[in-house]
Amino acid sequence: MRRFFCYLFIVVSFCPQLSQAEGYESLPFKVGERLEYDLAWGFLPVGRATLHLHSLTEINDVSCFLIKFSVRTNSFADAFYKVRTTIESYVTEDFSKSIFYRKDQQEGKTKRMVEVDFNYQKGKAVYKRSDGAHSSIAIPEYVLDPLAMAYFFRLKNLKENKEWTIPTCDGKRFNNILIRSGQKKKISVPAGKFDAIETFPEMKNLRGVFNKSPDGLLKVWYSRDRRQLPVKISSKVIVGSFNAELKNIAK
Repeated sequence: MRRFFCYLFIVVSFCPQLSQAEGYESLPFKVGERLEYDLAWGFLPVGRATLHLHSLTEINDVSCFLIKFSVRTNSFADAFYKVRTTIESYVTEDFSKSIFYRKDQQEGKTKRMVEVDFNYQKGKAVYKRSDGAHSSIAIPEYVLDPLAMAYFFRLKNLKENKEWTIPTCDGKRFNNILIRSGQKKKISVPAGKFDAIETFPEMKNLRGVFNKSPDGLLKVWYSRDRRQLPVKISSKVIVGSFNAELKNIAK
């Protein structure tokens, strides 16, 4: 269950830059948008997740969008694996690169804070953990953290059977992740019915329970409208199948 939450929004691809002239007014989402999801392990409800485009702010002298993601298990799941994790991502207005990433991880017996500072002048991401652990890793000119990448497909005109590669870094590891789009499909979730297109990453790029599952599968379906909402996330791994379905869209 833990790895499912960690990779809930990792299906991503090459993130095109928006020109400064276009600005954030041209984006298919606006500050304040809040997407709420129901989480299930097989047929069992296990909690909820929220993806929130919180604000336009400034960090490290760079104007950024602040994205917040939170996961909370219900009383049933709490009995065997309690999760109260929140993640923050500061990404440039054109969504071309991450500037700062923070994770307050409370999962089972694990409780820790992680911060990643993306320093492009020095070409490295600096990783710091609340227990004192710290390290750095080389990064290219443009790189996205796992949460910022959740918004990638909302910036493109999605088409079937395409593929892209994106540089991604969580502070500990850097990867070029290959993402493919699949077929169009009608998806029914608590928030309604959507015409959607499936996307999925090459599994060998993913860590944890995914690389321990030879037949593992991770898919995200995006609505085929102007908003291109991530309406459903599905994962099949060695420990079972997990689903996140869009329940509510708040503004």
